[in-house]
Amino acid sequence: MSADGGGGRPGVPIAVDVVIAAPAESVWAELERIEDHVEWMHDAVAIRFTSEQRRGVGTEFLCDTKVGPFRLTDEMFVAGWEQGVGITVAHRGVVTGEGRFRLVPLGRSATRLSWEEELVFPWWMGAAVGAWFARPVLAFIWRRNLAALKQRIESGACLRPV
Repeated sequence: MSADGGGGRPGVPIAVDVVIAAPAESVWAELERIEDHVEWMHDAVAIRFTSEQRRGVGTEFLCDTKVGPFRLTDEMFVAGWEQGVGITVAHRGVVTGEGRFRLVPLGRSATRLSWEEELVFPWWMGAAVGAWFARPVLAFIWRRNLAALKQRIESGACLRPV
């Protein structure tokens, strides 16, 4: 993954994953519902679609994000969509870069969900230094988010037909 935000600066990579005791189809059924990501992403306050579509390549949305005292609206564009396998999102706002969710079936009753991001922070957020400090904080928050998604799926809180 390469994310220089168009400014020639390398992105800061962050990767987390979780094993969910559910088939990949069930995990995908929840993951593909971008509008519900605020239900399990603690840093996502609201999602507003700016495109007609809500699934697939070309989907565009704004995500109001809050990390501690910091708030921003992340402009996102779905750049990749492999049905049942993964989603790639390009960040186009203040923070630029690329993120990817990828599902790997572990037999019929478990799935590894990985979340990788490579983000570029603007100069006024400390650029590379700010990103270096943000990396462990964001990794912690995203691990917590995946734990919440795992709990949501394994508890049946999001029961959807597959």
